[in-house]
Amino acid sequence: MTVETFDINEQLVSVTPAAAEHFRSSLDGSTKDSVRISVQESGCTGFKYVVEEVETSQEGDIVIALDNGVHLFLDREAVNFLRGSEIDYAREGINRTLVFKNPNVTAECGCGESFSIN
Repeated sequence: MTVETFDINEQLVSVTPAAAEHFRSSLDGSTKDSVRISVQESGCTGFKYVVEEVETSQEGDIVIALDNGVHLFLDREAVNFLRGSEIDYAREGINRTLVFKNPNVTAECGCGESFSIN
């Protein structure tokens, strides 16, 4: 059995201004006021990111207050998957999408929907 510790002051993820603005504009007009990020098993490579608009955090979530007033909740179970990631909102061709620049990813499926880590 191992016990993981982390410095609560260590930045677990970073959110670019474009992603923060995307979260803010997505929540405008919604009954939800926060965003929760988790990871679940899925796809051919193993896992996928789940980004949800929520009203409250779940027990154990790590709360990150963004400069624009949006609260970002990280599922504690997903911290090892997300640590060190940058979340961006970027143009890919004619589309704009959330992009997770995750240094922990060791493989991604061809369509970009799932990933794996060691």
